[in-house]
Amino acid sequence: MSDDNIFAGLKVIDMASFIAGPSATTVLSDFGADVVKVEPPIVGDPYRYFYKTPPNPEVPDNYNYTWQLTNRNKRSLAVDMKNPQAAEVLSKLIKWADVFVTNFPPHVRKSLKIDYEDLAPLNPRLVYADITGYGETGPEANKPGFDITAYWARSGLMEFTRNAGSPPTIPVPGIGDHATAISLYGSIVTALYRRERSGMGCRVSTSLIAEGAWATAAWLQAALDGAKFSLLDRAEPKNPLAGGTYQTKDARWLLLAFVESDKNWPVFAQAIGRDDLAADPRFKDNKGRGANAVALVVELDKTFGAQPLAHWKEVLDGARLPYGVAQIAEEIIKDPQLIANGIIIPIADQNGAPHYTVNSPITVDGVQKVVPRLAPGLGEHNDQVLGELGFSPVEIQALHASGAVPVVKQRGAAA
Repeated sequence: MSDDNIFAGLKVIDMASFIAGPSATTVLSDFGADVVKVEPPIVGDPYRYFYKTPPNPEVPDNYNYTWQLTNRNKRSLAVDMKNPQAAEVLSKLIKWADVFVTNFPPHVRKSLKIDYEDLAPLNPRLVYADITGYGETGPEANKPGFDITAYWARSGLMEFTRNAGSPPTIPVPGIGDHATAISLYGSIVTALYRRERSGMGCRVSTSLIAEGAWATAAWLQAALDGAKFSLLDRAEPKNPLAGGTYQTKDARWLLLAFVESDKNWPVFAQAIGRDDLAADPRFKDNKGRGANAVALVVELDKTFGAQPLAHWKEVLDGARLPYGVAQIAEEIIKDPQLIANGIIIPIADQNGAPHYTVNSPITVDGVQKVVPRLAPGLGEHNDQVLGELGFSPVEIQALHASGAVPVVKQRGAAA
């Protein structure tokens, strides 16, 4: 196999909705896999309409940015899985596929007869990947789970990442979903490697709550060992130099990340023009700065508040000190570092107008990803996919007549 599009020829069924499952198949598609997204007729994947849901930002021309990000490169097949005539479509899809991905809860998979035990006999080489909110077993296995509930809230991330006195914050949609998608992608690739060695497929799975617990693992491990926790509080910080945030004159925020604070402290104090702080016995070492953190924050607030962000970036970069800037969206999408590393990449719409998208975060030297293509309209590839599965024109017409597969008169980008 050529290193170009390393998953070329890999056939994937995406029978998942919203973000985590479909994002995993997007990564496969980025490396050349043929992904067929199977959706219910009429409405399709509800995520098609998520971009219109407040408080999501509005974009020019009502561009469906969420759908494009999560479902680029795929083909859409609209099938009514509850229609008896759909059974033959499902059977041929499974025999055709290398990978099957779903996020239906266990009881729904059983009712639709798409559980692993239902499909594995049709294709012993099938890699079956499922994702749930709260895991496959236990009293909440069938409970609906979303990024914000299972990954953020249930895992403790929502609690641990807020400031003292502040309510929990609603995160950017999809943070936990995209992280979980990479875990599911890794599981699928591991199963494909196993298949290369054994010749047999298998089932892999993960959950939003497992990924959330893994993301929170440092604090959860501490809790398992009896730790007690307190929320971050700028008024009474524990370490003003490792995680301390400061506002600049132009109302921007930067973050100091001095993990080796005793080493960084004298360099920092000199760089910001505060040799007096370095000479102050209260701040001479990490222990003293912790005991006198409130006083130190007062001094640093005054210093950082006297100059704009651009000044402090020049100062801190010049001293080679570790820090971060709370970038705004307009800066992030034009960040030369993101562009240089292929994180922001171009895509063209059907009119040839330039658009850009966010690349998946995995790179392999010598392996090319596909040029991002438009996400599909609902049922856009119905007849094309059915024909590839071996259905004759007469059989396709019969599927249309039965209502199992709708007739799609218009083709185009996702609506």
